[in-house]
Amino acid sequence: MTNPTDLTRLTAAKMADGLAAGEFNSEQLTQAHLDRIARLNPTLNAFLLVDAEGALATARDIDARRAAGEQLHRLAGVPVAVKDIACTEGLPTTAGSRTLQGWVPPYDATIVTRLREAGLPILGKTNMDEFAMGSSTEHSAYGPTRNPWDTDRIPGGSGGGSSAAVAAFLAPLAIGSDTGGSIRQPAAVTGTVGAKPTYGGVSRYGIIALASSLDQIGPCARTVEDAALLHEVIGGHDPMDSTSIEAPVPAVLEASATRDLAGTRVGIVTELTGEGYQAGVQARFDEAVELLRARGAEIVEVSCPHFRYAMAAYYLILPSEASSNLARYDAMRYGLRVGPDDVASPSAEQVMAASRDAGFGDEVKRRIILGTYALSSGYYDAYYGQAQKVRTLIARDFEAAFEQADVLISPTAPTTAFKIGDKTEDPMAMYLNDIATIPANLAGIPGLSLPSGVADEDGLPVGLQVLAPATQDQRMYAVGAALEAALVEQWGGPVLDRAPEVEATEVSA
Repeated sequence: MTNPTDLTRLTAAKMADGLAAGEFNSEQLTQAHLDRIARLNPTLNAFLLVDAEGALATARDIDARRAAGEQLHRLAGVPVAVKDIACTEGLPTTAGSRTLQGWVPPYDATIVTRLREAGLPILGKTNMDEFAMGSSTEHSAYGPTRNPWDTDRIPGGSGGGSSAAVAAFLAPLAIGSDTGGSIRQPAAVTGTVGAKPTYGGVSRYGIIALASSLDQIGPCARTVEDAALLHEVIGGHDPMDSTSIEAPVPAVLEASATRDLAGTRVGIVTELTGEGYQAGVQARFDEAVELLRARGAEIVEVSCPHFRYAMAAYYLILPSEASSNLARYDAMRYGLRVGPDDVASPSAEQVMAASRDAGFGDEVKRRIILGTYALSSGYYDAYYGQAQKVRTLIARDFEAAFEQADVLISPTAPTTAFKIGDKTEDPMAMYLNDIATIPANLAGIPGLSLPSGVADEDGLPVGLQVLAPATQDQRMYAVGAALEAALVEQWGGPVLDRAPEVEATEVSA
């Protein structure tokens, strides 16, 4: 049998092959990950909850069914982690917030149901910025997650727990949610792969809403092929979600086998490169462009002039929708309930105010205030209405760009991982980390981030983003897989092989 330590370093596809060949079983594979989580999670804080009993029960069931000769899903028996934004029946779900502490959903989100039906043991729930608001996982009520490459640095956000778990070999696969880049930006700064499918391509039923017109669920993995495998498990129409696309899941796994890009037109978005991007980030991007050209791609430059307004529009639309969605946590219907300390018989309004003050963190309060103001009488047209018009212009920019190119590329994030605490007092600096990922959410198109190397100045991972037209997710997987193969060949192995081993020393939150 393979050494249990080595099992955690296999790709999900190789784990699936090993299970099918009988080289090891799912219980051994799951236990190897649980052992690593027990050793390293006190340092990384990637998991908020570990369900060892449930994961091992699923693994043993899959082993028994496989031994009986039952036809199983290819990923059956391969463990997975789930961002704590998805409802899980019988397991606490907090969305990284104190206001939901101790809440146990009575049902599963559709994606969780699909993971269970496919036979993937769920290792636990991963840490995240509160209600997915943030770019660093420092806004979790349960302490920050730390980057496996350097535990003094952030793992991106809001899905830093999922990306850190995958990067540190605590889980081969994880589920993330991407409202403005919360799958792709964490992937970029941890040296992993993250995909945001087309809006509506994966069900949001049972996902705790942040901004309903922007939220999208997607896969986190260590290779493009692994991301495609998980995408095909969770994707597809769901009648429980009115925004779900009634169409088959794109053939993303087949696309991930692509190696030849002859004739593929790859567009470089002028507005998403150059000034403002860290030198090492830009250098790895430029090298990747040359690799794409060497693989037969035709490189063209495209301009999307309204992208300059994307950040401003996003930070009107998102807080507006968030303020509406989070109104339900009023201490009467949902969430934490506390009374004011200095009032003997408080009114309902006083209990609501005290509960929301105690339950929400600073970033959530900031965005609720922004959104409530933007939606208020007399200001709706001036702010929210104008932002929606900008959103339309950005979508038209993409349409024009995709007439010139099959896919678009850019660096995923302007910098590598910054140090924990560096930007918590400067929200605008934090928001700028998502400058390259936000336009895709505004337009509802798919995007994928894959490692493009490490920056010379700090040795930290850098990501490259591939964007495709809506419902054409397979294009980004094809280009991503071909580029990944070229980069791995050039490096002599995956970029995660260069990451230092995490030391199992407890770090205070």
